[in-house]
Amino acid sequence: MSGGESAGASRSAELGLSGAPAPVLYGREPEVRTVAHLVEGVRNRGGVLLVRGEPGIGKSALLAAAAARATDNGMQVLFAIGVQSEARLPFGGLHQLLRPILGLAEGLHARQREALLAVLGMSDDVAPELFLVGLATLELIGDAAANSPVLLIVEDAQWLDDPSRTVLGFVARRLELEQTVMLIAIRDGFETPFDDVELPELRLQGLDPAAAEALLDAHAPGLEPLLRERILAEAAGNPLALVELPVGLPLEELDEGELLPSPLPLTARLERAFATQASELPAATRTLLRVAAVDDGGLLDEVLSATRVLEGAGLTVDSVTPAVDAQLVEIEGTVLRFRHPLVRSSIYQAASVSERQAAQAALSTVLVGQPDRQVWHRAAATLGPDEEAAAELDEAADRAGCRGAVAVAIAALERAAELSERPACRGSRLVRAAELASELGRPELVLRLIGVAEQLELATEDSMRLSWLRDAFEASGPWLGLERVGSFIENAERMTLDGRPDLALKLLLTIALTCYWANPDDGTRELVVAAAEQIPVAEDSPELTAILALAAPAERATAVLERIRRFPLETGGDPGALLLIGEAASAVGDFERSRAFASAAAVGLRAQGRLGLLTRALTVSGFDALYLGSWQDGCTAVDEAGRLAPETRMAAWALSADVSRAALDAVRGNEESAEAFAGKAEAVLVQTGLKPMLALVQQARGIADLAAGRHADAYGQLRRVFDQTDVAYHPLIRCWLIGELAEAAAHSGQQHDARALLAELERVAADTGFPYLQAALAYARPLLAEDDEAERLFEVGLKSDLAAWPFLRARLLFAYGAWLRRRRRVADSRVPLRAAREAFDALGAVPWGERARQELRASGITSRRRVPETRDQLTPQELQIASLAADGLSNREIGQQLYISHRTVAYHLRRIFPKLGITSRTQLHAAVLSLTDATG
Repeated sequence: MSGGESAGASRSAELGLSGAPAPVLYGREPEVRTVAHLVEGVRNRGGVLLVRGEPGIGKSALLAAAAARATDNGMQVLFAIGVQSEARLPFGGLHQLLRPILGLAEGLHARQREALLAVLGMSDDVAPELFLVGLATLELIGDAAANSPVLLIVEDAQWLDDPSRTVLGFVARRLELEQTVMLIAIRDGFETPFDDVELPELRLQGLDPAAAEALLDAHAPGLEPLLRERILAEAAGNPLALVELPVGLPLEELDEGELLPSPLPLTARLERAFATQASELPAATRTLLRVAAVDDGGLLDEVLSATRVLEGAGLTVDSVTPAVDAQLVEIEGTVLRFRHPLVRSSIYQAASVSERQAAQAALSTVLVGQPDRQVWHRAAATLGPDEEAAAELDEAADRAGCRGAVAVAIAALERAAELSERPACRGSRLVRAAELASELGRPELVLRLIGVAEQLELATEDSMRLSWLRDAFEASGPWLGLERVGSFIENAERMTLDGRPDLALKLLLTIALTCYWANPDDGTRELVVAAAEQIPVAEDSPELTAILALAAPAERATAVLERIRRFPLETGGDPGALLLIGEAASAVGDFERSRAFASAAAVGLRAQGRLGLLTRALTVSGFDALYLGSWQDGCTAVDEAGRLAPETRMAAWALSADVSRAALDAVRGNEESAEAFAGKAEAVLVQTGLKPMLALVQQARGIADLAAGRHADAYGQLRRVFDQTDVAYHPLIRCWLIGELAEAAAHSGQQHDARALLAELERVAADTGFPYLQAALAYARPLLAEDDEAERLFEVGLKSDLAAWPFLRARLLFAYGAWLRRRRRVADSRVPLRAAREAFDALGAVPWGERARQELRASGITSRRRVPETRDQLTPQELQIASLAADGLSNREIGQQLYISHRTVAYHLRRIFPKLGITSRTQLHAAVLSLTDATG
């Protein structure tokens, strides 16, 4: 399909949209206005609209009307039309959409250009991550729109290949600031990746009675009144039914009062109507239509060549003329198209099994030099086992995988399994498919494939891999208890003995993460650790370090901290390994190193387009930032993680990002926002049964209460995390909250209860050396001490190394100053109170800063009111863009980092400049430097 004016015109003409309004648009004035408003407003803002409805309801006609309007307005129109038989061709839909503008690919950044050409089969480069392809597609469309706005029309999106739909879903999320509109038509009853994007939706219903009558009368004038009423009732406002039922069914043969033949649904009756028309065509034409119905290319020469295999070499192009005259197909240049998808399905359904096989085999014969298409047609022509065809599908799966089309590779392996002659080969292919489905994040598909494979006799290694997959999925759910862990560990030990320590580590990593959040008993933790330490891997293995940290952070803290300190922090290193070390450091309270490793990992993961792992790295970084006092940076990280999580199917990490954002908002005094994020996470955690993670919800609410001065409420919220009988209890998170608990206790009369908890954590600190716990105890001790000990403990705390923990130090200064003032040592109190106020203002701890001002006023010092700083006016994404631009990155380079278009970057910069009080990019560096200086 070509783009621009010719494409818009040809598709519009196909539906009668040139000249007078097409009858199928009768009664669609509101829908036409909705689409027209979107199309005509494209120069101000882009947009997306999902058009849904049953077959024949008018989706294609509405999109064609939009194409005609766009062409009249000088827009470029690009089409992709899904065909059921093409869904196995990786990136076929994307190639179809972009083909008219691929010449612009030379202007893309090299990595983006290479990524796009690789998946389209136009280069031999190894396929990149899909999200890099998505960014390349977004930039290419944006570059085309720089010449004139673009309308993207995606018809029958339910039948596009999966990788194309994923890429277009990525693009759809990012069109708001582009001069591009995307219209997507999807048939009712199909689930697609677009469902997860939360796009605006227009659902087409049947025509109202007046419009339905007008349409029927225009196409079938002079019907007998009773017959007319029966057609109107049967069509139920469906435009295609109103047009086709009078043509394709023997209405004149119906007895008075008799309904249309068969109790079939409307779609099936329409298919029968089209099949009736086709049955009256010459035999050679019917054969040609059967070949076209199973063809996945649509080229007329290709269909004719395959038909000649069946009908003889004398067949000519004239054989298609009867089908064109019957308005079942049409010819557009070199392409043969069915007038409606229901025409194709009617031809296919009417054919016998042997006729379908013959058509598939004929196509397989003529598709020389196109191995992917050829093998699928050969497989479709095969009923029984055929190991040669299965092996060819194996190769097709490998090619699809190399192009990043994982879903297509899975489909190829499933079909190869069906054609396998030996059970062991069938099982091996199913296991490979299940592993790919696991990478794709499709648990329902993984479990289905596992269930089938388990019924077969498997080779030893396949059995081991299958066992790992089963265990990994079960371990990723709610905690299953000690008995089930034993079987997991047995499987890990068997994998190690069979020479697959990598699989054993993967399984134990999954279990270790569950251990961290599910509060198993000490015996369970020790079992996991013992199994991990028996695996023959290097002592500095990132996987082993992460397992020890997550499964037994208290018991193995000393060893883990030592391993982390020895691990080289190299930005150019393996980002997956850096992330594991970062997660391990966070688990043992070394938040400073954790953030350094997670940030370094994020750099590499961005470059590789591995947005799933990037989501994890950003979430870890944001969690660490809460304790390090880098709250604006933390908000930026979790904000981006929250945007990426839905695209990468990282639901658990989206929850982590939400609770981290809740705490980050709470500490800055944004209580309403904090509660919104906390409540959202709490609802999901309670529903899914992952209740120990509620400790983070309690943390956010406790901090919010502290910020508001509701100390008794704060103590109640935080105390739950320390109570082993409470669902929100967490043995690790409580270690990070002892400072907040002590602050709440000191102002609510709960010192006695809190001292017992303090003593318990003193023992934990002595055994583990958790860095943050050591700092938090330095703050908590003087707050809970008796008067005769408090001052010494304040001084000891202030002399300790709290450089990495500025918020703890600021609160310690504030508490000391307030303690001095209350003991009438007013002059002595002013120095720590001033230092506290300045630190709180620099950090953005607004509630604590106001308290410091109140204390200073009580000590006789006038303190100016805090003026909201510029950084408070920037959104997290704006601050991120401003920082990158200040570092000298171009708009395109920033877009590559954040997986947005360079035009979106430019839009944000136009909003940022007035907020920063600057007028040019050259002023950015100084402006952003002042923001980062303010945060220390």
